[in-house]
Amino acid sequence: MGKKAAYHHGNLRAALLEAALTLLEREGLPGLTLRKVAALAGVSHAAPAHHFPNLQALSTALAAIAFDRFTAAMAKARARAKPEIAAQVRAAGRGYLAFARANPALFRLMFSEGDLDWENAELKQAAAAAFQQLQAISAPFADHLGLKTEADRRELERLIWSSAHGFAHLAIDGKMADANGPPDVARFLLEIGGIKRSRNPRGA
Repeated sequence: MGKKAAYHHGNLRAALLEAALTLLEREGLPGLTLRKVAALAGVSHAAPAHHFPNLQALSTALAAIAFDRFTAAMAKARARAKPEIAAQVRAAGRGYLAFARANPALFRLMFSEGDLDWENAELKQAAAAAFQQLQAISAPFADHLGLKTEADRRELERLIWSSAHGFAHLAIDGKMADANGPPDVARFLLEIGGIKRSRNPRGA
């Protein structure tokens, strides 16, 4: 009854998204349907069409919410860490993993290519904000390692991202249950960079 009252007061979209988030974590992507979401929200099966014409539209809105929370998780972890390069990379990785473990189905949805409308402005903005977290930790790291070309700097971003992302997927699939966090890419790269500079101090 409370859900229906929310609908009458113009909060249908929020009620549907709340129900969808609950359903997604309860049943996973295969269990997410507009009919089930409507039932959980306490509205008619036709009601979601007022805001979400199809399941992709609903999933896209969920993913935008997910990226906002994902960004907040990384930013919060980084804010608690020391400002040093390696500490910031490790902290972002911890935030990445914490979000994935707390929201496994939502995490999978966020990176589901076919289930989302990646031309949606809200989703693009939310995903871009999350990517800025990666850029924020990668840029000073690239400077420290002496990476000058755009290609090398993007390669570092991909290395850091793939390490955290791959580990997160392994963790939520139960393959890394005993590990505390992603591989310490920062430490290895800093050590390799230090070895390289000591052997080749002039960068020749």
